[in-house]
Amino acid sequence: MLGPVILAASRSDTMRRFVSAAPGTKQVVDRFIAGETVDQVVPVIQESAAKGLEVTLDVVGEDITTPEQAAAARDAYLELVGRLKELGLGTRAEMSVKLSMFGQSLEGGHALALANVRPVVEAAAAIGTTVTLDAEDHTTLDSMFAIHEELRTDFPQTGCVIQSYLFRTEEDARRLAAAGSRVRLVKGAYKEPASVAHQDKAEIDKAYVRILRTLMLGEGYPMIGSHDPRLIAIGQELARQAGRKLDEYEFQMLYGIRSDEHVRLAAEGHRMRVYTAYGTDWYGYFMRRLAEKPANLLFFARSVVTKG
Repeated sequence: MLGPVILAASRSDTMRRFVSAAPGTKQVVDRFIAGETVDQVVPVIQESAAKGLEVTLDVVGEDITTPEQAAAARDAYLELVGRLKELGLGTRAEMSVKLSMFGQSLEGGHALALANVRPVVEAAAAIGTTVTLDAEDHTTLDSMFAIHEELRTDFPQTGCVIQSYLFRTEEDARRLAAAGSRVRLVKGAYKEPASVAHQDKAEIDKAYVRILRTLMLGEGYPMIGSHDPRLIAIGQELARQAGRKLDEYEFQMLYGIRSDEHVRLAAEGHRMRVYTAYGTDWYGYFMRRLAEKPANLLFFARSVVTKG
């Protein structure tokens, strides 16, 4: 019941100021955000690699209102690529990007986002890694998929994300489950109307399984984005039924959530990638993590009360 309320609050400047000023906020934010700078996140990447884990890195921030801010977001990712190259971590770390950060919602936003993200994808390819385009709310998806298709012409390893709670996703999955594609499947973490998305958790989970089966039976590379033990087990079984080897799909989970499970899956020989966010504009990302799981909200509330 609280999820939609929290997601609405993620767009509120008043709530942003309140949450940012709350005495226990930093303790909880540090659980989900690996740091504010590239220098702070590098040790996290190295520690993950030492545990047999891979990472996908997200420079957080979505409320872009000027072309200059979009260019700054591009430059932040280019800085990240440069550091990965210096440290020889290109094969252990890829990047996830939200096209809203690259100016997608501005005037001429589709062309602007494509122009800003292309050099990041080029730089990533040059060091042996790649970029995945994150899905945002349903109004942005046609643009995202068009940019994804355009980028794959020159960089076929470019990935994208699909969300099981949207009605359109089963058709999108059939189109994307082609040779060479890389597709991350998640449940979805935006407030969407009943006209375009399942509202019931059980229906979202059923759709997730149907879509994952399509991806596993396809010719692409499925990326299972879930912390749900049941869906993880189903993913393993669907991979087995499809005759996939352990390196022909992967699991992805968020930094700070079920860390023991990250290590367990990697120890079993699975490819396990940790979605690792960093940066100063953490509010929107943080609020979606609270909305996804009541335990996260309770943890935050206890921290505020304790610190207060």
